[in-house]
Amino acid sequence: MDTRQLAAFCAVVERKSFSHAAEQLGVTQPAVSLQIRSLEKRLGQQLVDRSGRRVEPTEAGRRLYRNAQRMLALEEQLLGELAGDAEGALSGRLEIGASTGPGGTVLPLLLCAFQRRHPDVRVALSVSDTQRVVDQVARRELELGVVGAARRHRAVVFEPFFRDEVVLACPPGHAFAGRTVTLDELREEPVIVMQEGAGVRQVIEDELRGVGMRLRDLDVRVELGLQESVRSAVAAGYGVTFISRSAIEADLSAGTIAESSVEGLEPAREISLVRASGRAETRVAQALVAFARERLG
Repeated sequence: MDTRQLAAFCAVVERKSFSHAAEQLGVTQPAVSLQIRSLEKRLGQQLVDRSGRRVEPTEAGRRLYRNAQRMLALEEQLLGELAGDAEGALSGRLEIGASTGPGGTVLPLLLCAFQRRHPDVRVALSVSDTQRVVDQVARRELELGVVGAARRHRAVVFEPFFRDEVVLACPPGHAFAGRTVTLDELREEPVIVMQEGAGVRQVIEDELRGVGMRLRDLDVRVELGLQESVRSAVAAGYGVTFISRSAIEADLSAGTIAESSVEGLEPAREISLVRASGRAETRVAQALVAFARERLG
């Protein structure tokens, strides 16, 4: 069976569009349509329903999709094994995506250290929101993803990667600096929060709910979109915020931001590794994950 036809078919099923599948594969839409028609003719069955606004697999198409993924994964594994000696030096390119939290703090230095250890490897990191990273891994545009929330998706698997501590950050010299403060004290202080949907914000909302509070019970003055924006506002003295400790490590060392904790709250989040279901992992990806686990403990 022609694996190019299978790859085109899987792309159409995953993207629910011939044009989007063509964009993913780097070919024209007519070429994708021809591949699907040829596959349907060979199998003697209609594989996709083209009548609606979105392309959907038929029952036969759903059965083929499950098995086609396995065949493509085996082909990828075989090509990887043929490409070079499994004991030789690592080489190749690794496309990895991350959400803004880990993508802006832990991963950049980790990837630079990994590349220095393996000079023939080229690593490309793209940073975007969690859902986009998960979708890109599912479409196999990225080999790995690192995100702060494990969102259900039938085409990917999540596994724990490392634990991210969340702290209450405040300006240096602030009354909260270096202390454990009460919830009543926190209620009286101007608070800066990240936008809705941010992983750290979700962690704090869950923690507050556990002690019978809501975010609206705090004196929230400003809502900012990026972790870096919140960090800058706190350093400038505009309020306090909950933030990943890894995002302010340099500030804590330099004394430009101080940290504290809140009585009754123990905020932390699990950062997850995302892989495409059934995809054979390359040697470079395996080495990176092992390297990261060694560094992150």
